[in-house]
Amino acid sequence: MTDQGEIQIESSPVFLFKLGQFENTHSVLSQMSTSTTLSPETIQTAIQQYFAATRSENKVENMVACFAPDSISYDPADGPALEGHERLRQFFQGIAGLFARVELHEEFTSINGNEAAVKWTGRGIGHNGREVTFAGIDLFEFNPDGKIRSMRAYWQPATMVAELQGVH
Repeated sequence: MTDQGEIQIESSPVFLFKLGQFENTHSVLSQMSTSTTLSPETIQTAIQQYFAATRSENKVENMVACFAPDSISYDPADGPALEGHERLRQFFQGIAGLFARVELHEEFTSINGNEAAVKWTGRGIGHNGREVTFAGIDLFEFNPDGKIRSMRAYWQPATMVAELQGVH
């Protein structure tokens, strides 16, 4: 309110947008509505492809192919960011190289929009013949093409390696 008792109407773009008077309202709303929400079936298929890749002969390349080229992964979640296919490839090769055989099995999936949480169990046999079982939860975000845009993996790789080496 001004000193003359008049009401001052805010003219910021946000306020005007809220009133629907912003001249670019239509284009802003159009841009907002173009973000694609994938169907739960598409996301479920992408998750199945990723976990099937962990069980395949060519697991490293098949796993990398599930990710968008500009993806970012935190594996484990408190580790450094792995950006892009090459960094993912190096990481997956390092993990797979610890084992004579290793695979992950999804146990429970919850899908919300373009995101999903997956509880999984891993089983492997080390080059020393030792068998290990380990578990985790992965949080995925998918791009409009159904590729993994980002992933955060909640698990304990140090515990798995210690078990693999027979250190308890």
